[in-house]
Amino acid sequence: MILLTITEVAANQVKEMMAGEEDAKYLRIGVQGGGCSGLSYGMGFETEAGEDDKTLEIEGLSVLVDKESISMLEGVKVDYKQNMMGGGFTLDNPNAIASCGCGSSFRTATNAGTPEDC
Repeated sequence: MILLTITEVAANQVKEMMAGEEDAKYLRIGVQGGGCSGLSYGMGFETEAGEDDKTLEIEGLSVLVDKESISMLEGVKVDYKQNMMGGGFTLDNPNAIASCGCGSSFRTATNAGTPEDC
């Protein structure tokens, strides 16, 4: 299975955002504990890869994923949606068995994370 898919639209948005960041070389995508359902996605820019990072080349982007997030991101599709209220990234995760109403947190069958009151 492909670890991550990033649509062309999302990749173009990331490239545009990275152009405004002075030292951004990598897009980092990860998962941490928190949110209503227990796990939350994180995306940001990095200047260098860490020892525990897997580096992926997707749609012309160098993407970092830490080893703890890999199993929870397997098969995830990152997209960018634009509407009248603005735009934002969406992550479609086939591993999620539950997610909160806003879609920013989730849990998997093997990892419930650390749920917070919402």
